[in-house]
Amino acid sequence: MIDHTPEIDRIDLRILKVLQADGRISNLKLAEAVALSPTAVLARTQRLQRDGYILGYEARLNPLQLGRGMLVFVEVLLDRTTPNVFNEFKAAIQVRDEIMECHMVAGGFDYLLKTRMADMAAYRDFAGRVLWELPGVRETRTYAVMEEVKNSSRLPL
Repeated sequence: MIDHTPEIDRIDLRILKVLQADGRISNLKLAEAVALSPTAVLARTQRLQRDGYILGYEARLNPLQLGRGMLVFVEVLLDRTTPNVFNEFKAAIQVRDEIMECHMVAGGFDYLLKTRMADMAAYRDFAGRVLWELPGVRETRTYAVMEEVKNSSRLPL
């Protein structure tokens, strides 16, 4: 398979590392951090966005402050592993804001979900009202997180 990903150099990697640590950094401060002119940094940043290295910018919110302090992972086993069941399940997941992440996995189950809830009562309501009603769901296993030891979206560069 031919890789059509444009090449990036060590300066691009430094730009990505700084932006990953602080997505709100000004172009001037970013230029200082990577020892380039603001014009050159802006051009590189725009290219990194255009080429898909930078997918977007967002604020990291505090789930405790927003009433979503309980992190729950859910293993989902589907009743059948046919393309139409997978497609129906994936479409249903897309419209559920309570489900933060959904990953198809290899192993003893089909999907791993990440959700955030206010508490166990809210999760039980979600499970009965939403989770068990998703198309194709045969079985679920729930893992309520007792302590978040590490929570990062930063890629090692």
